[in-house]
Amino acid sequence: MAESQRNAAILLLEDGTVFHGRAAGKIGTTTGEICFNTGMTGYQEIFTDPSYSGQMLVTTNAHIGNYGTKQMETESDSIKIAGLICKNFTNDYSRKMADMSIQDYFEAEGLVGISDVDTRAIVRHIRNKGAMNAIVSSEITKIDELKEKLSQVPSMEGLELASKVSTKEPYFFGEKDAPIKIAVLDFGVKKNILKCMTSRGSYLKVFPAQTSFEEIKNWNPDGYFLSNGPGDPGAMDYAVETVKSILKEDKPLFGICLGHQLLARAVDIPTYKMHNGHRGINHPVKNLSTGKSEITSQNHGFGVSPDAIENNKDKIEITHINLNDDTIEGIRVKNTKAFSVQYHPEASPGPHDSRYLFDDFIQSINLDKQTESSNIIKQQTTN
Repeated sequence: MAESQRNAAILLLEDGTVFHGRAAGKIGTTTGEICFNTGMTGYQEIFTDPSYSGQMLVTTNAHIGNYGTKQMETESDSIKIAGLICKNFTNDYSRKMADMSIQDYFEAEGLVGISDVDTRAIVRHIRNKGAMNAIVSSEITKIDELKEKLSQVPSMEGLELASKVSTKEPYFFGEKDAPIKIAVLDFGVKKNILKCMTSRGSYLKVFPAQTSFEEIKNWNPDGYFLSNGPGDPGAMDYAVETVKSILKEDKPLFGICLGHQLLARAVDIPTYKMHNGHRGINHPVKNLSTGKSEITSQNHGFGVSPDAIENNKDKIEITHINLNDDTIEGIRVKNTKAFSVQYHPEASPGPHDSRYLFDDFIQSINLDKQTESSNIIKQQTTN
């Protein structure tokens, strides 16, 4: 679509701030919590990350669409962001491997967006004011009408979204004869997380978010995984109870992002809504065990309480911290085989500094299986 043919569009923030631009994608109206991502590449992986459900994404990189889209680079079955806000929406693309233009992709997926706005000004505004709801429209021009629609959008705080993006039925992923079985609780899992585990010799059964622990346990997994996902972990008591049951099972347990927050809640560490959250592929994190730093991929708007952890050092060990703001990026539950990180070690899109965490998880499962086998042999010998 030529620039001159694109509709005018409006971005209205919850505090009344207005930005004018041009329509990108489908003509329509969309709402959600506005947030920004500082990644320079990997926009399609970001668009399809289920953790972005209910959120309007501002991209700080100036050009979006210049390398088109490709089906195999998706992280789920569809676009999950509620809307896109960008500077330059580039319909022409240069990559020969691409399947389609970003405009065709958005129209096929029904996504509404706005371009030709000052994204630097928008990011500076929400960095100062904090996360808030927003509305984008390329069909409604009256600000009062937009304000009325925006007033009906619920706050992300207290919103349970994981069950809405989770699989509706259990499914298997990987080779059935793999030596390790891992039960995955799907709160909005990314495909590349599953691939990182199957590439390390695991067979996965992916369960819906609200599956009972008894049903998961009946599959007899060697380890448990808590996935990433959208929404407020404080509104997920059902999942916290499941995690508590898994901890009693005393098998290896690994959590990422929302899974990290749910593990913390399961040992009485509360979560909180962050002023802006962390979203990008350039966040520095320090591994306190090794002293090494990692550049990480992140996407979260909630965190775990550092004060609560400080008061529960008998239960929790902090394993990773964010070097930008000292927020908690990783924990280990003492006297268990459970650990988690706030960031995304599958790194899609990049970087790959943290993929060792999957190796650690698999090693923990193998050691647990060896110990279990030794105990069985000892018991048989004794009998």
